[in-house]
Amino acid sequence: MDRSKPRRNPYQRGQDLATPDGERQFDELEASSLFCPKCRAAVPVRKRLLLVLPEGERYEYLCAYCSTSVGRKIEEVKNKIQLIQTP
Repeated sequence: MDRSKPRRNPYQRGQDLATPDGERQFDELEASSLFCPKCRAAVPVRKRLLLVLPEGERYEYLCAYCSTSVGRKIEEVKNKIQLIQTP
């Protein structure tokens, strides 16, 4: 086993994802297929908006064949929502 190059920690976040000039390679991941317990296979998924929350939008991933819920995701908003109250 070659020990000349230090191994990266697979659980370390952030630093490995940046390019040499400091720009991140990606912001978020998008699921294209997930395991469906009803179909018992990895299937394509559809993304459905469930809730719009102050901290982000909550989505649900549905099986493209049987519409079973196979996952959830919260996309954090870049610009915080500000409520404006008029007197």
